[in-house]
Formats: sequence, structure tokens, C-alpha cells
Amino acid sequence: MIKLIVYRLPQCNPKRCTALKMKKFGLAKIVRRIPRKGIILNPYAKRILSKKDLEYAKKHGIVCLDCSWKNAEKIFSKTKTERQRRLPFLLAANPVNYAKPFKLTTLEAFVASLYTLGFKEDAEKILKIYSWGEGFLKLNRELLDEYEKAKDGEEMRKIEEGFI
Repeated sequence: MIKLIVYRLPQCNPKRCTALKMKKFGLAKIVRRIPRKGIILNPYAKRILSKKDLEYAKKHGIVCLDCSWKNAEKIFSKTKTERQRRLPFLLAANPVNYAKPFKLTTLEAFVASLYTLGFKEDAEKILKIYSWGEGFLKLNRELLDEYEKAKDGEEMRKIEEGFI
């Protein structure tokens, strides 16, 4: 499995925090500094995560910045690394942002990343720690299957545009 790394800013309810629950189950590592290496998932990045990022992700992992959506734009604007990627259009399944586009939890972002990069079984395993997890696949399976077939960011963008 690809390493899943979380830089967590304690801005949410710890009882509802998907990053903390992933850590509890040994599915993600929480770090105190944003790693220099790794692909940072940034919802405001211009480039989309794609198969072109697979080898780098295998070697260095995927990094989520876990923060409140209220502060996200400000926090991500300060993140300066070359390897920032956004996820394509997907709907959230979590109870707070159900069916809202792009408003994914850390867990949903990792699941989407793994699925897109071809690690479907790992993605499905992570979803099982929440009762609503399967709902993420129900809402997004058609999209995720198409994204998983894409070779690069340009193909991802075309698929995304076809759904929006």
C-alpha cells in the first residue's frame, strides 16, 4: 500500500476526525511538519492526481493536510511544493458534507487517490472503518472507475469535464 501521511491541524472535532481514526487503525501516519517529499493533495492545485504520479506516490507517499474547510484556502495558499495535486470532481459521502462536490474528508481524499492510482482494494479497506464509507463508492464509483483508467492529468480533466 502507498504510505498515507497526514499533517493535521487540530481544527475539527477529534471524535469525528477521519485522520485520527485512520491513525487509530494503522492506516495513516500523522506528522508534525509538512513532508518535503510526497504528493500533497491540495484542492486548489492546478494539476490533477493521475497515473503519471504513481511511481512517485509509491516511493514517497500521499500527504493530506487535515484542516477545517473554513480555513482550507488560506492554509493551502501557504503550501509551496512542486508535487501538489488536486483530486478530480467527486461527491462527499460523509455526514457533514454529504453529496457536496469536492468537500471530501481526509479519508475520502485518500480513498479517491488510492482508487485513481489503481489501489482499489486498499481504498475499499479504508472505507470500512466508517458506516458511511460504502456510500462514497456508491456516489462515485462510475467516476472513480473512469479516473482509474486515465493515463495522465489531461485525460483526467476530460473525464471530469464530461461529468460536470
